[in-house]
Amino acid sequence: MAKYHVLLTDYAWEELEIEKKVLADNDVELIVSPSKDEQTLVELAQKHQVDAIMTNWALVTEKVISASPKVKIVARLGIGLDNIDIDYCTSKGILVTNTPDYCLTEVAEHTLALMFACARKVAMYHHDTMSGKYDLTAGPIMRRMEGQTLGIVGLGNIGMLLAQKAKCLGLNVLATSRSGKSIEGVKTVEMDELLAESDYVALLIPATPETKKSIGAEQFKKMKPTAYLINTARGAIVDHDALAAALDAGELAGAALDVQDPEPCDLSVAPYNDPRVIITPHAAFVSVESLENMRSRVSRQVVDCLQGTTPENVRNGFTAG
Repeated sequence: MAKYHVLLTDYAWEELEIEKKVLADNDVELIVSPSKDEQTLVELAQKHQVDAIMTNWALVTEKVISASPKVKIVARLGIGLDNIDIDYCTSKGILVTNTPDYCLTEVAEHTLALMFACARKVAMYHHDTMSGKYDLTAGPIMRRMEGQTLGIVGLGNIGMLLAQKAKCLGLNVLATSRSGKSIEGVKTVEMDELLAESDYVALLIPATPETKKSIGAEQFKKMKPTAYLINTARGAIVDHDALAAALDAGELAGAALDVQDPEPCDLSVAPYNDPRVIITPHAAFVSVESLENMRSRVSRQVVDCLQGTTPENVRNGFTAG
């Protein structure tokens, strides 16, 4: 019988060989939940008296965490922590970890891909041609991307990498930065100026109580009617009803949303069914390299904690032991 037990709430990849190997080599058994609903997670945590919880997108609530008094760590398989009750963990001395740098390149690349898809009408032309309509004149007027302006909302690790890549492509880059970060060749501005001047607005901020639905009707009215909104951060940042209304009013040209709220979203309703909106299924983080990196590191975080060593990327200020 294994010395430790870890509950895995959910995962977005095909197999668990990496996690199982790292954990099994350190006398840890992986308990995989068949569902991410709260009751199932509570029952499994309680039944196995788990020592740790690993989670991808499932909500890890106080009920789930408190179901086993042995829990020492909640480790996020990803970057954002909005699905974990961090306050409760902190009150009980439970470590919360993540991997904030595992997919920087992938998200920056996906953001650029969505920008190019909007600019060059890739999704529209593909849909038309697959439907038997082969007509280059069917699309709206297109502009050269070089020389246009990208506004990056959030100059964190991904935002800085995106800025570097965008500048190499000949784009002008503006950014907002709550932390005061700056990067050579990128003008840091207030939000209103960024919205007014940008041809593409890329959201790269976390979902917090302060940022939820912070991109709404007021912000859309300040954008160019020819501009596009790109969201590869969190769906909750955008007021999607307001986005649908803004598109109807012609306040912006379109959007590309890798993240929605909720996920999966109802693709039959606006703004998701609008032909000017490109949807990808929260795929920006995915690559062979990023997943291998993240999965092995999170498994190691759990092992380190259970063995009395402080793991990397503790987000709520505790040390193990």
